[in-house]
Amino acid sequence: MKNYYLFCFAILVMSCNTSEKKTAENSETKIEIQQAPIPTIDLVQANRLAQLPIHCIQIEYPNKLNQTIGSDADLQSPQDLHPAFYGCFDWHSAVHGHWSLVSLLKQFPDLETSEDAKRMLLENMSKANMETELAYFFGKHNTSYERTYGWAWLLKLAEELHTWDDPVARELESNLQPLTDLIITKYLEFLPKLYYPIRVGEHPNTAFGLSFAYDYAKTVGNSPLKALIELRAKDFYSSDAGCPLSWEPSGFDFLSPCFEEAALMKRVLPTEDFKTWLNDFLPQLKDKNFNLDTGKVSDRSDGKLVHLDGVNFSRAWSLNEIARNLPEYAHLKNIANQHINYSLPSIVGDSYEGGHWLGSFAIYALNSVERD
Repeated sequence: MKNYYLFCFAILVMSCNTSEKKTAENSETKIEIQQAPIPTIDLVQANRLAQLPIHCIQIEYPNKLNQTIGSDADLQSPQDLHPAFYGCFDWHSAVHGHWSLVSLLKQFPDLETSEDAKRMLLENMSKANMETELAYFFGKHNTSYERTYGWAWLLKLAEELHTWDDPVARELESNLQPLTDLIITKYLEFLPKLYYPIRVGEHPNTAFGLSFAYDYAKTVGNSPLKALIELRAKDFYSSDAGCPLSWEPSGFDFLSPCFEEAALMKRVLPTEDFKTWLNDFLPQLKDKNFNLDTGKVSDRSDGKLVHLDGVNFSRAWSLNEIARNLPEYAHLKNIANQHINYSLPSIVGDSYEGGHWLGSFAIYALNSVERD
């Protein structure tokens, strides 16, 4: 009987070892991940994308003013209120429509519409027009106007002008500078008063607003703004863990709360600190088999539902930022490419509901792609 029990025990041990070996083998099995074509922005693509801002930055209507009416004096046309940024449906889209043209002109001097683009930029962003734009922000009811989404894109436009070596850029940068300085002041005043970050997938998202402002501060060497953003980003997000990525995207998102936060922390943390933080925040990203479905758009004529094309582009630029110079996260670039490839073919020649802003998102996402 004793020998019988010993035999049974031996069989049990062998069975456990075999099971553990199979489990280990299964955990190491690599799923075959299809490699998406790397999206490119060449002259052909640039000419295609340039049509979107060309066809909207001087189109006044339809228009969503997003203003608080203080008196009859505020009841003016969009172009009277905002002579520089009156097109593209709303103020912030007009701002990043101008950014789109600057980005494309900087990369592709031979753009087919280069002369028209420069003329339109100079007309809209004249010194007189920028003075009117500046005055608007001093209105009694406009203290928080476009906070912080429009602020962020204004600084992104200023950054793009600053890095464009062209006489037109110097004139535009000079004309924009008073408003740029005001937006910087607004950030410096607002961020110390913000106790809690805004974690949504639309305009008020704090991480997005800080990322673009940080890029500007780093590029032009604005130490006070850069230091404040580093401080507040750490205050807001350092202890975050287990971001609920499965909750994303919401039905109208054009930003990913999880990825925007991670992309911001990649900017402000030392590399090793960021890798430790990311492992707690989104541990699944380190898995080489990690996959993420694109945001699906059911109706591109619906101004809200088409936001999901935006979430695909913004996910892509955030994933590329996270993966940059981190070989262990290089697989995220393929997911970024998949997201760009899903939405890119549909944004030109489509409904104005997406065309007035999605071109900027596409260009920024394409600019984030690293190429050999």
